[in-house]
Amino acid sequence: MSQTPPDLDALTAPDADGPVVEADELAFDVDDLPGGALAALEAVLMVADEPIPAVRLASVLALPTDRVEGLLEALAAEYRGEHGGRPRGFELRQAGAGWRIYSASAFAEVVGRFVLEGQTARLTQAALETLAVIAYRQPVTRGQVSGVRGVNVDGVVRTLASRGLVAEAGSDPSTGAVLYETTGYFLERMGLASLDELPPLAPYLPDFDALEGVDMANRETR
Repeated sequence: MSQTPPDLDALTAPDADGPVVEADELAFDVDDLPGGALAALEAVLMVADEPIPAVRLASVLALPTDRVEGLLEALAAEYRGEHGGRPRGFELRQAGAGWRIYSASAFAEVVGRFVLEGQTARLTQAALETLAVIAYRQPVTRGQVSGVRGVNVDGVVRTLASRGLVAEAGSDPSTGAVLYETTGYFLERMGLASLDELPPLAPYLPDFDALEGVDMANRETR
């Protein structure tokens, strides 16, 4: 079923309504650049190494946030080939709290062969299980995760932290043990916009009230 393409002229034309978010004064108008605001937005997204919030993109381009959000949706649809063009080998999608260009999922195997070149960079089963417990029960201590898994997870948590998937999130007020939570990079790698999109698994994990005292027993302070 065909869809009516967005009015790109309306999106790329200067918006007289709505205040522009605070931004450094530009010496030029992005609408005057070759390709206009759409091309300027693409140029910024192409050099982004992490998802960029729409409000930050709006600040960089000196455009209203709602207009930038419309431009993002229009680009994403264009890359998917929704309005008559060919689907691209890349896609623009929302991950975590922002937007970023990724290779299209249909080409994951091809891209994987190029990037990995026969090497594997996958997490071990132990790391995946530990990451799952942290994701569903965060913020948690290492002692609590160990209580769920039945094994010491100190080394695994350090590995997850070194890969940027989890990070310290303060300390438990009663024991002083370090708390851990997942990061924005975790959401990005999982292709999630928020933790609310995680599959409903948490009810199958034990209640941490049943693990009370594990941190004191392990004398975990780091």
